[in-house]
Amino acid sequence: MLKRIIAITFIFICTSVAWAILGGTIFNRTYSSNSVSRNRVASTWGTAQNQAPPAASYKAIVTREVEIIENNKKIIKKQPEEVLTALPLEASSIDVGLDLEHRQKGLLWYSTYKVAFTGDYRFRNTSEKEQTVEFTLKFPTSQAIYDNLTFKVDGAPVNTVNESNHGSGWVKGWAKVPAGGVSRLSVGYRSQGLDEWRYSFGGGVSQVRDFNLRMRTNFEDIDFPDNSLSPSQKQMNNGGWDLRWSYQNLLSGYEIAMVMPEKLQPGPLAGKISFFAPVSLFFFFFLMFIITTMRGIELHPMNYFFLAAAFFSFHLLLAYLVDHLSVHVSFAIASAVSVFLVISYLRLVVGLHFASREAALAQFVYLVMFSYAFFLEGLTGLAITIGSVLTLFVVMQVTGRIRWATKFGLERHKQVVTEVT
Repeated sequence: MLKRIIAITFIFICTSVAWAILGGTIFNRTYSSNSVSRNRVASTWGTAQNQAPPAASYKAIVTREVEIIENNKKIIKKQPEEVLTALPLEASSIDVGLDLEHRQKGLLWYSTYKVAFTGDYRFRNTSEKEQTVEFTLKFPTSQAIYDNLTFKVDGAPVNTVNESNHGSGWVKGWAKVPAGGVSRLSVGYRSQGLDEWRYSFGGGVSQVRDFNLRMRTNFEDIDFPDNSLSPSQKQMNNGGWDLRWSYQNLLSGYEIAMVMPEKLQPGPLAGKISFFAPVSLFFFFFLMFIITTMRGIELHPMNYFFLAAAFFSFHLLLAYLVDHLSVHVSFAIASAVSVFLVISYLRLVVGLHFASREAALAQFVYLVMFSYAFFLEGLTGLAITIGSVLTLFVVMQVTGRIRWATKFGLERHKQVVTEVT
């Protein structure tokens, strides 16, 4: 009996080493190509976007007194100078629609999205005469496309110029604004981004007046990152959210931001399941050893070796199927293959009754269900702990009246020693 336990332990250790190698291989395949895959997604879809409010300004000629030296004498002269004066932003009304569309590259899913942005901004000309105002909208990122771009002042399209510098870009337009008058700038576009969308009020701490932003999403799992503003109102709407930020007079250095929800990552999931596999095999071996010992069924260490190989086939299949199929389909196929291998093998060793009932049930619980617990994000540890405690309870109740000394042949050994002495 002791030699058999040592042999089973050796098989368990070797299989655990194989799982560790497989898990490391999965994570290496996943993250070694992550930067390349992410760059490929960004190059075809776009990067994270951070939209800032537009600016409005005009050039004014002012006279400044300048001290110069003429004929060894200091004299004061008045010189004209061109100064750029910004118009204050009095109100903002913004509408944002975010449509999440995940993209898969290799063993990872990337949170890509489409964004429809429209904004109405009111600027006031505080000068005492009519000014030719330059309106500027900076694009949220240079790595993106902007379709159906609209740029209107007081409801009328204006001639625009696109410019770029050091990887950033913007669009400019000009219109006349009367003295003391208010001009309304309307902008809009459709674009695509990755991971998150932000709206900033400007660098550092900024003051915002009469601000309203409405955001509509097609996903329910919303997440606001740290150092960002929570919505003033939120309401569920057709599988998504209708969110609103409203402020009359806000002074803040925070931004409005939305992090796109991540899809279940097949690569990291398969790697975690592989690293956890020794726990599943330990419970299965432990239960098989208890059942066969109680019923007097003889399982040779070679039988345990093939059972371990059938368990390993589950993780090996899962690791390479997730490259081509969805993670749920891959999991179902790998589970069915592994259970079939165990049942078809044990029916030849101990019979179909034991193979299709006790062995199949134990494999389903400790391989399939324990592995599926990793799909329950945040509840994995609790689910496995509950299963482990229940297993311990059942085994303790079933084996409580067993005389293990008799099962292991210890009493017989003592009796033989006594008779010899």
